[in-house]
Amino acid sequence: MAAVRSIQLKTEIPGPRSREILARLDAVVSSALSVYLPVVAAEGRGSTLTDVDGNTFLDFGGGVGCLNVGHAHPHVVEAVQEQAARFLHTDFTIVPYEVYVDVAERLIAAAPFTGPAKAAFFNAGTEAVENAVKFARAYTRRPAVIAFEGGFHGRTLLSLTLTSKTHPYKAGLGPFAPEVYRVPFPYEYRGIDTTDALAALRRALVTQVAPENVAAIVIEPVQGEGGFVVAPREFLQGVRAICDEHGIVLVVDEVQTGFGRTGRMFAIEHYDVEPDLLVVAKSIAAGLPLSGVLGKAEIMDAPDEGGVGGTYVGNPVALAAAGAVLDVIEDEGLVDRAGRIGETIRGRMQEWQRRYPQIGDVRGLGAMLAIELVEDPASKRPAPELASAVTEAAAERGLLLLKAGTYSNCIRVLCPLVIGDDELEEALGAWGDALDAVLA
Repeated sequence: MAAVRSIQLKTEIPGPRSREILARLDAVVSSALSVYLPVVAAEGRGSTLTDVDGNTFLDFGGGVGCLNVGHAHPHVVEAVQEQAARFLHTDFTIVPYEVYVDVAERLIAAAPFTGPAKAAFFNAGTEAVENAVKFARAYTRRPAVIAFEGGFHGRTLLSLTLTSKTHPYKAGLGPFAPEVYRVPFPYEYRGIDTTDALAALRRALVTQVAPENVAAIVIEPVQGEGGFVVAPREFLQGVRAICDEHGIVLVVDEVQTGFGRTGRMFAIEHYDVEPDLLVVAKSIAAGLPLSGVLGKAEIMDAPDEGGVGGTYVGNPVALAAAGAVLDVIEDEGLVDRAGRIGETIRGRMQEWQRRYPQIGDVRGLGAMLAIELVEDPASKRPAPELASAVTEAAAERGLLLLKAGTYSNCIRVLCPLVIGDDELEEALGAWGDALDAVLA
């Protein structure tokens, strides 16, 4: 018996109702908020998203990595509704609430800290990154921060300074925060290996900033917006050793890699490296605004009382969603599921790579995977136009895909980890058809 198809296309893409709403959007919404996919959402369920024209897509974007437990998971919806009926807001630092403590306890238990650890919650990944730097600066009494080429850490002032990509994120928006230094990240496909990257980091501590002035090194185990470039195990261990040598706080940004995406609860667990601070967001609350910093207690307690905070930080409704997300990840075995999804997708990507020379690289961890498109395998010249054409062709076939990469030439996977086997096969079929249409 044939599987029931999840993709249902009733109109051209975008459909007439989506086009009508997008025209209204153009008139009243800042054009700086560019719309990537020209479909207007009406309803999401699990791995599918239905637009206002009744077209149902399989969603490999996952709200840019926020939907590891899928759209509108019933357990998350129930938790949100229950908390919203009780109270929406007090400001935790004025009148605290138990759900904050519950989620802090559970995340600290899940995080890879060997000693006492604490948590603090915020609204967005960018806030969590900025506050992680505050904790590090308060603890070390040092000003400087080191980040990496290809890194993405957010769009507020300090985190935007840490972010590496100029267009569209940074051009015309300076001046940026002082005392931020940038060094190469190992990117073996483009000729930067672990030895080169560690040597550049050590050289920066001689030529750019004295190590006794560095509060923190901020790093993603797998670069997200940078194109799903995976840090080699030896590199992260080398960075940890440099931090230990100089008393520098190691801040691991798991905004996109966390909550099972890579086949571990947190990607840093692949590396046998203990962070000092761990930054979380995105899939923490199934799309509601929530982020956090988890870290060693002595660092988390370093700022003066009232040194971090904000009116909305750790919203109770978002925290109720976070508790439900943790339930779903545990009850449905989504960490292991990510590994199985990743094996299936990687195998298909490698088949595509053998067929099309324009697929220069296949990489990732677990279900966090990407292909990098190039004009030809010899020059490895980035091909962002090909990546755009493939994502457009995929949308026309009912699959929503996102690009990534410093040169916007990578296509990444951020599908919900609740995706079924039949849905996964259907999605990969649509992706393969899109590649055939563009590259054959």
